[in-house]
Amino acid sequence: MKHIVTGGAGFIGSHLVDRLIDAGDEVMVIDNLSTGKREFVNAKAKFIEGDIVDKDMIERVYSEYKPDYLHHLAAQIDVRYSFDHPIIDAQVNIIGTLNLIESARRYSTRRIVFASSGGTVYGEPDRNPVPESYPNIPVSPYGMSKLVSEKYLDLYKRLYGLNYVSLRLGNVFGPRQSPKGECGVFSIFALKMLKGERPTIYGDGTATRDYIFVDDVIDSFIASLDENIPSDYYNIGRGEETSTKEVYDLLAKVVGYSEEPIYSDPRPGEVYQISLDISKAKENLKWEPKTSLEEGVRKLIEYIKEKEFY
Repeated sequence: MKHIVTGGAGFIGSHLVDRLIDAGDEVMVIDNLSTGKREFVNAKAKFIEGDIVDKDMIERVYSEYKPDYLHHLAAQIDVRYSFDHPIIDAQVNIIGTLNLIESARRYSTRRIVFASSGGTVYGEPDRNPVPESYPNIPVSPYGMSKLVSEKYLDLYKRLYGLNYVSLRLGNVFGPRQSPKGECGVFSIFALKMLKGERPTIYGDGTATRDYIFVDDVIDSFIASLDENIPSDYYNIGRGEETSTKEVYDLLAKVVGYSEEPIYSDPRPGEVYQISLDISKAKENLKWEPKTSLEEGVRKLIEYIKEKEFY
């Protein structure tokens, strides 16, 4: 099988590329390296440095490569950036996605697997865990751009029969997640603790997320390739709320860190509490998470130490 993986030099995408290569499939990676790293890309994969907003480039790659499957992970992923730059966010996350969907339609791609955002498309839910049927009321431009992309996938399914699976991912963590950016609380906290610095918690530490280890997420991408699975949206998480302070305490335990965090004002546009109902993914994808938070944390710490980020 032939696959295109957009964002394949990134945190999640590079793990997916490895899994597909290990299965003996052919993979073409498209990544502009704005956040991804060339060294993350499997040596057996083809690689094009390019941007998904470049319609001509996407068309050229599709016409030459003609993939069976498209895994779309390339995105502007920073919620706070989307408030300051909503047009850029929409250009990348909506127009870029539409460029890919159009080429997938023209070249009869068998299925698109899309990395959506379970943490933002629902907005601020009044109950948890949140099922896929819950109303979509995003509270950030980023969440809106992911939701609009899903609506285009659904439209192209109804108009042209283009199959898709949209994976509404929880907050993913694990090796290759940068500890130096704005996203990824596990990596950011871990690096600071290893350096003997005090991490900052925005808010009072009671905000919750549905955290999931990257290997479990890759399992969901692979499960989505089964063409008997109906085109639909699927929550991918652990189905549990974990507070920021609980994340802090778990990391401190594993690292052996004893200082208290610095508390700062909460950041606008971020959902306060959320977890995802994963029963539909369990039933239709025959998927469920296998990695405990502590096991995932130990693997992450080992990776950060190995790479000597500090």
